[in-house]
Amino acid sequence: MWTFILRRLLQSAIVIIGVTLITFTALQMSGDPTYLYVSERATAEEIQRTREALGFDRPLPEQYLTFLGNLLQGDFGNSLSYKRPAIEAVMDALPATLELTIFAMMLAIIVAIPLGVVASLNRGSATDGSVMTMAMLGQSIPSFWLGIMMIMFFGLQLRILPISGHVPFIMPLIQGDFVRAFTNLPQTLYYLIMPGFAVAFYSISRNARLVRSSMLEVLGQDFVRTARSKGISERAVVIHHALRNAWLPVVTMIGLEFGFLIGGVVVVEIVFSWPGLGRLVFNAINQRDIPVVQAAVVVLAMVFIALNLIVDLIYARIDPRVKL
Repeated sequence: MWTFILRRLLQSAIVIIGVTLITFTALQMSGDPTYLYVSERATAEEIQRTREALGFDRPLPEQYLTFLGNLLQGDFGNSLSYKRPAIEAVMDALPATLELTIFAMMLAIIVAIPLGVVASLNRGSATDGSVMTMAMLGQSIPSFWLGIMMIMFFGLQLRILPISGHVPFIMPLIQGDFVRAFTNLPQTLYYLIMPGFAVAFYSISRNARLVRSSMLEVLGQDFVRTARSKGISERAVVIHHALRNAWLPVVTMIGLEFGFLIGGVVVVEIVFSWPGLGRLVFNAINQRDIPVVQAAVVVLAMVFIALNLIVDLIYARIDPRVKL
């Protein structure tokens, strides 16, 4: 088991180095970064002094090693827009994105698993057809379009859900203000309903299809037929035998779910004016705030890699063959 963990940690370290190399290369491909740090009226001498002060006149390998060393200290430089350390701007926006992503992921799991199980148990019926039609529709609708339609119908037409706004929950938890965090929780969930569903709808549809196909495969195996022949109730067969063995591909997908949802969050945050990392990165790209973009990419990559590592360990616990 320890060999498996060490191997996964080594792979994660290699991926993180690859991410830092890509973010560093992207900065160089955008042109001479010196011009981002000087005014439009700067003289050639001022530009050269700034270039030397920031180390952009050094060879690229040396610049990358410096960038890597600063990264290990959490130093991504100062934001060009916010005039403060880029990592601070990213970490301030990260809790709102985590709230939206975790809510959407929980929604995708809680809704998709029952839908997939019901569809598999009623294969070929109208129920199965309805679930699969919904799944096909969910995988065809862009999250930003769904968000706009929900704003128009639930927010502007019916006026039952807020079209924008955010009540923090994770940030007070981090600050140790537990009373405020749990006081905010009902309002936090209220403001999460529309953006969370817009992000989760695609994942609900995909996961429902995955659970259905996995359950159908397991339900046709000999041990399920043996359990039924012993007179075990259908509920026990489904929950304790079929669903338990159908978990492996589902666990893998749940682990990857965070990365997929983060991709959807970026656009949905803009639609709902959600003060998260997606909107921060979008604004930073428009303003060419490279330090913020680099910090956000590296932080998200590390979160995603950490979650994948956790899922790998859970998978190895569920199926010991994986460690081999």
